[in-house]
Amino acid sequence: MTSTTSGRRDFFRKVSGGIAGAAALRELGRTRDAFCEGLGALPETLGSSEFHALRDQYTLDPSVTYFNHGSIDTIPRVQEARRGYLSACETNPWLYMWSGEWEGPREETRVRAARLVGCQPGELAIIHNTTEGFNLLASGLPLGPGDEVLFSSLNHPGASICWEHQAPTKGFSVRRFDVPLEDVPRMSRADVLDAYDRQIRPNTRVLVFPDVDNIVGLRHPVQELTALARRKGVEIVAVDGAQQLGMLPVNVSQLGVDFYVASPHKWLQAPKGLGLLYVRREIQPSLRPMWVTWGQKRWEGSARVFEDYGTRNLPEVLALGDAILFQEKLGEGVKERRYRDLWSHLRARVGDSPQLEWLSPTSWEMASSLYSLRVRGRRSQEVFESLWPRHGFVFRAFGTPDFDGARLSLNVFNTHEEIDRFVEALIEEAPA
Repeated sequence: MTSTTSGRRDFFRKVSGGIAGAAALRELGRTRDAFCEGLGALPETLGSSEFHALRDQYTLDPSVTYFNHGSIDTIPRVQEARRGYLSACETNPWLYMWSGEWEGPREETRVRAARLVGCQPGELAIIHNTTEGFNLLASGLPLGPGDEVLFSSLNHPGASICWEHQAPTKGFSVRRFDVPLEDVPRMSRADVLDAYDRQIRPNTRVLVFPDVDNIVGLRHPVQELTALARRKGVEIVAVDGAQQLGMLPVNVSQLGVDFYVASPHKWLQAPKGLGLLYVRREIQPSLRPMWVTWGQKRWEGSARVFEDYGTRNLPEVLALGDAILFQEKLGEGVKERRYRDLWSHLRARVGDSPQLEWLSPTSWEMASSLYSLRVRGRRSQEVFESLWPRHGFVFRAFGTPDFDGARLSLNVFNTHEEIDRFVEALIEEAPA
């Protein structure tokens, strides 16, 4: 079966050469060139008015004020490039999907993504989302009786449930410890380190934690946490970077982690259904792929063995490269300053309103562009159901026995004016 498939693909590559292959590459190149020309029209410097003008790069409904980038992001004009790649593909699916003409452009995307993450291209797999990445780890790592997987209550379910699912079959144990959310506004880096230090045990083999958590936006000191885990004998450190990558800088080589998993459909503003999985080269042989087709021998020694799907949506993969180009054009430093400015403005407005309560970190060192607040005396879901139809505000309402809050995640094109309108609407929701 494998040899037949491989032979068929080799045949396709041979017959697709020459005029057809060159035409295919030219069409892809024209789409990329048109996108890059559009990038050149973006302002060289970004102030308040220019950030507001960035909204024109998106196709959001004008009636929507979007504060939910941490759940699912908006795609800028990257979608035009995606449509171009899809249109080209459908002119001859056989040529584009199986002939190898997209191999080079796909690897260009991998190189860009690896540069963004801070690793070598051979350490990065292009998967579907963060949940897939953690399922791959839970099913593929050599864990068994006596081994413990440890994580906190700040872990996203997508990075947690997979371990609980695999534990009965493989025989390892899973332990979840509580980080009281009411403590988060006052937490320092030392507090976070101490919380994990007290929980790691001699049998803790895997430590899982978010770079930025998805409820209150607490920034974890990843490099220090990893060093702490190593000193205490933890063999495997896996980080959920879904809320970090694209929002704040990442360099996995400096962090020292074994695995870093992220979803570009959030802060990178890439097409939906894409994920990135960093696997430190030295640990790759110990991770068993979750699914395989014909590519295991061909990609042996590379993280590509963990994306051995066969046919996949290549227009989305190429558009991921364009999404990274768009974010590079904005600049990491510029974006972080903008996020801090929006955080500061909202926090000040909440602090001036006795009807509102801030639930997230109060120092930027521990904070991010994802944060939660509460209207005193109202359930957040009720507030959302009131504000959405009347004002078009989109945010995430958390309502559990342990936590109730309105989670906001603002991107660079959101404005002070939008924040002010939102706060005024929240105050109107407060009980008299």
